[in-house]
Amino acid sequence: MSDSEDEGPPQLSSYALAALQEFYAEQQHHHSDLCGDDKYNIGIIEENWQLSQFWYSPETATRLAEDAVAAAGEGGRIACVSAPSVYQKLRERHRDDVSVCIFEYDRRFAIYGEDFVYYDYKNPVDLPERIATHSFDIVVADPPYLSEECLRKMSETIKLLTRGKILLCTGAVMEDAAAKLLGVKMCKFIPEHTRTLGNEFRCFVNYNSGLDCNLSVRLPVQEGPK
Repeated sequence: MSDSEDEGPPQLSSYALAALQEFYAEQQHHHSDLCGDDKYNIGIIEENWQLSQFWYSPETATRLAEDAVAAAGEGGRIACVSAPSVYQKLRERHRDDVSVCIFEYDRRFAIYGEDFVYYDYKNPVDLPERIATHSFDIVVADPPYLSEECLRKMSETIKLLTRGKILLCTGAVMEDAAAKLLGVKMCKFIPEHTRTLGNEFRCFVNYNSGLDCNLSVRLPVQEGPK
C-alpha cells in the first residue's frame, strides 16, 4: 500500500473550502431568485450573446406588452416568439388578464413551466401538439438574427400561430422583407435595449397600434419585488 493510500482522501484547504461554500451559497441564492416572485424581472436570466440575446429596456418591454394586451383583448392569448422581455412584462403586469406562451430556443426559460415552448427557428413548424394552429390573438416576435432567411423561417411560425395580428421587432434594414413576408408596416415607436446595439431597431405591425402614436407621456414602469 502506498503512502498516499495511507493518508486517506485529500483534504481541501480552508481557503478552497470557503470558496466552495461561497459558490454553493451563490447558486442557492440564484435558484431562490428564479423561483421567487421576481422571476419575471428582466435580466433575471442573463443575456447570452452567443444566442444573439439582447433584452429590451424595462420601458420598451412595458410598452410592447401593453400594446399586445390591447390588441389581444380581455382574456386573449399572446405568443412571445424569441421575445422573453415582453413575456416577462406580460406576466409581471397581467398575470391573470391574458394567457401567454414563451417560444424559446434557450432552455433556461423552462423555469416558466407550461408557458415555455421549446422553439428553434430552423424548424419553424416543429411545435408540440398542445399548441393549436391559429390559437393566439397576437404574436410578438423578435427574430434573433438580421437575415432574410431567419425572418422567412420565423414568419412561417408566426403565420401558423396567429389569428391575424402580428407585432414584429427587428432591424430597420428588414423593413422590405417584413412587409413582403408578413404584411407589416413600421411604427413610429422606437424600441430600446438595455445595451446599445449597432443596428437601428424598429417595430412593425399589421393592425391599428398604439405604437404608431407619438406619446408625450411615458408609460409608468412597474418594478417587480426586489
